[in-house]
Amino acid sequence: MKAIITFLKNWTLPSAIVSGTVIYLIFYWVRALDPVSEVMEPIFDTILPLFMSLILFTTFLRVDFHKMRPAMWHLWVSVFQVIFVVLIVALIIGFDMKGKDLILMEGILTCVICPGASAAPVVTGKLGGNLETMTSYVFLSNIVTVVAVPVVFPLIDNNVDINFWTAFWMIMYKVFLVLVLPLIAAYLVKHYLPRVQQRLVAIQDLSFYMWGISLTIVTGCTVKNIINSGAPVVFLVTIALVSLLICLAQFAVGRYIGHFFGTVIESGQGLGQKNTAFAVWIAYTYLSPLSVAGPGCYILWQNAINSLEIWHHRKTTERHKE
Repeated sequence: MKAIITFLKNWTLPSAIVSGTVIYLIFYWVRALDPVSEVMEPIFDTILPLFMSLILFTTFLRVDFHKMRPAMWHLWVSVFQVIFVVLIVALIIGFDMKGKDLILMEGILTCVICPGASAAPVVTGKLGGNLETMTSYVFLSNIVTVVAVPVVFPLIDNNVDINFWTAFWMIMYKVFLVLVLPLIAAYLVKHYLPRVQQRLVAIQDLSFYMWGISLTIVTGCTVKNIINSGAPVVFLVTIALVSLLICLAQFAVGRYIGHFFGTVIESGQGLGQKNTAFAVWIAYTYLSPLSVAGPGCYILWQNAINSLEIWHHRKTTERHKE
């Protein structure tokens, strides 16, 4: 039993991905479970954003708010995010892409244009990075996305009918619920209920293991979206491979930027780890439903990379202790 617990602690993210996949497939293949699935689906849709807010709340309790300020790597990571978006839009418009080509590029675009993951500070903290600058970047990247989505999406698809301010406030509302509200709550608890804050902070890796639980739910939803997309297998494989390349490229460019500022961990997570749940939402809301396969696959790839990073960090730490 102790060996199993140790394994789950060391490989939380892969275990969550496998669990989410297996659980969904069981419900998919065993038709007798359909009534349970119908009851649980709206519950999961409701609790997932709330659960993400709770994860961030426990993470922000560890943040020194006085150290939250802009950093130079924020600027360069944001610049490269915008450059990637411009290149993708230029390819779509330049080659007048339609059909499957457009769907593929829309899937890629959502993986690039979406903000840094809400869980990026959680993973960054696990890797020994700076929690405060990572948290600041997540806020900045959300601002970039809020402005970029209403501008870019009408350019790539004539069928997209999107009012800038309507989309702006809709996205801002989601950002407020998942990101700003837990930050305010954490600030209030930290300054006015210090004993509560100390007890929660004393629970080691609380936010990380909570993220593992949410990843199980997200993975199940991702597998569901991919299976129910109706896309041919060859096309899905193509999307999966392209999203892998995009994921590797963003992590690599982010880490390269970090070499110049001594922020390899933070910059890599900032550009590479994306809020893919947000990407799935904007794809469903504004683009082709099939394009959700792109961010859906990206979820799996980025968490595979996170798992390898955490494994390498753990091994390096253990080696230094010897």
